[in-house]
Amino acid sequence: MSVTKQRKQELIGEYGRSGSDTGSPEVQISILTSRIAEMTGHMQVHSKDHASRRGLLRMVSRRRRLLDYVKRVNPQLYLDLLRRLDIRK
Repeated sequence: MSVTKQRKQELIGEYGRSGSDTGSPEVQISILTSRIAEMTGHMQVHSKDHASRRGLLRMVSRRRRLLDYVKRVNPQLYLDLLRRLDIRK
């Protein structure tokens, strides 16, 4: 139920500042968005899985905090991330 190594490397290559950049907010947000998409599909099939629902809400909250940070530091990057990741705000 997690992001595969290959998918994570693709996200790092696409959103990272350098080849091995895994800590920047852009990369963290993109990985969380991928995990949230997978978990959303799981929740549609298993609607009574409350432990997974809690994990999903936690991931969404973490992504929201990271997005708020990016918005505060670099508003143009924030808008670019929303557009590229297709996140509603």
